[in-house]
Amino acid sequence: MSLKDQIINDMTAAMKAQDAARTSTLRMVKAAIMNREKDGGGAITDEDVLKLLRSQVKQRRDSVEQYQKAGRPELADKEIAEIAVIETYLPQAASEAEIEQAVSEAISETGASSMKDMGAVMKAVMPKLAGKNADGRTVSDTVKKKLAG
Repeated sequence: MSLKDQIINDMTAAMKAQDAARTSTLRMVKAAIMNREKDGGGAITDEDVLKLLRSQVKQRRDSVEQYQKAGRPELADKEIAEIAVIETYLPQAASEAEIEQAVSEAISETGASSMKDMGAVMKAVMPKLAGKNADGRTVSDTVKKKLAG
C-alpha cells in the first residue's frame, strides 16, 4: 500500500472514529497531495509524498513560532497537534548523535575551518542524513556550533 493510500485509509478511519483533529489534518495533507498530483500531471511517488509531508511539518513549525511570538498559544497548540499527526507518516527522526557524526564527517571531508565554509559543509552533510528526516535547522545549528569552535 502506498503512503498516499495509507493516509486516505487513516483519514477514513479517523472520520469513523469522529477524531476531528486527526481528520482535519489528514484532509489537509490529502488536499496537498492532490494539488501536487495536478501540478505534476500524474501519480505521485512515496518519495514525493515524504517530501510534501516534510514541507507540511516545516510550515507548521514556522507557524508555531509565529503564534508563540504573537501570544496565541491556542493556535500554536493546534499546529503542534497537526505536526504530531503528520510525523507519524515520516521515518524516525535522526538523533542528535547521528547529526553530530554526519556533521563531523562532512567537516573533515570538506576541510572546513570557519563559518565561511558553512555552505559547503551543509551541502555535504544533508545527503548523509537523507531518509533520516533530519531537521535542517538542527543540522544548521550543529554545523555553526562545530565551525565556531
